[in-house]
Amino acid sequence: MAYLCTSSNPLIVSFGEMLIDFVPDVVGVSLADSPGFLKAPGGAPANVACAIRKLGGNSAFIGKFGDDEFGKMLLDVLKKHGVNTDGICFDSYAKTALAFVTLKKNGEREFTFYTNPSADMLMKESDLKMSLIKQAKIFHYGSISLISEPCRSAHMAAMKAAKEAGVFLSYDPNVRLPLWPSPDAAREGILKIWNYADFIKVSDDEVAFLTQGDPQREDVVLSLWHDNLKLLVVTDGEKGCRYFTKHFKGKVNGFSVKTVDTTGAGDAFVGAILVSMAKQTNIFHDEKKLREALLFANACGAICVTKKGAIPALPTSSDVLELIKSNAKGVSLFPRESIRGNRCVPLSGSQFLET
Repeated sequence: MAYLCTSSNPLIVSFGEMLIDFVPDVVGVSLADSPGFLKAPGGAPANVACAIRKLGGNSAFIGKFGDDEFGKMLLDVLKKHGVNTDGICFDSYAKTALAFVTLKKNGEREFTFYTNPSADMLMKESDLKMSLIKQAKIFHYGSISLISEPCRSAHMAAMKAAKEAGVFLSYDPNVRLPLWPSPDAAREGILKIWNYADFIKVSDDEVAFLTQGDPQREDVVLSLWHDNLKLLVVTDGEKGCRYFTKHFKGKVNGFSVKTVDTTGAGDAFVGAILVSMAKQTNIFHDEKKLREALLFANACGAICVTKKGAIPALPTSSDVLELIKSNAKGVSLFPRESIRGNRCVPLSGSQFLET
């Protein structure tokens, strides 16, 4: 597939897993009691790549599928969304990953994965299309690709190649504990590569897991700060998100919608903010632009939870602008919760001083 990377539409490369989510057609029952399932393509890095394209950005996906009907289906999904698929390869022996999702009545979900191992876990360094990585403006990844070899080494090689080429690194750990040997192994593996990233997005639940502290406390959140970071964002569901840069910090309110399925909401958020970052190089120094981008990203996440599945629920820019417009009376660029005009100066690692 041909692709075009220009200064007006920079390339964002997403690396990692793509799989089939089987989402129950009845909410609030166990997997065993569900009468049927909706087959939905998913996997956080792939969701992000598709979210970028739905919003008019330029994306590519690097990953490995099984040489089976599900793998061919996923390739077709990416192509239909306009995602560059030059970095995809197939495994003749391992199958494409599957996940069965239990939907609670509030739209929250639990995952049961069928891997052992799946094709995405067998990605090797020799499978990587380094030329695609090196010409990206942003290289995005999660943590599932860090769980086992050979994919872990492929992940590290791709990340280091991107860093050496001056590519901006984006990290959403997207914690999935059932896939890790233990919670401690997950925490250690996720934090091992923490200091490479330029941008990190974490949910409030992930802050609690990684720090073992209260995610609403600022000192707890800022224990995750490192000197290479340009932006740290904590998502708080429908409450919105909190942001921290070297120059300012604050909160952007979210949107209240009817929640059907929260799968993919964080990926829709990440895709939106990456599109803004790729096109606005000064966003980390312009709080107004950053807040606008985060408001847009919050709206993307909100729309995504109103439908079942991740990729099928991803919004277009017009969908997002319509939601923002309908909530305009309650939206302010600098709401009361924001810390406007305060400058965050890093002190001794993770501490910040307001000046």
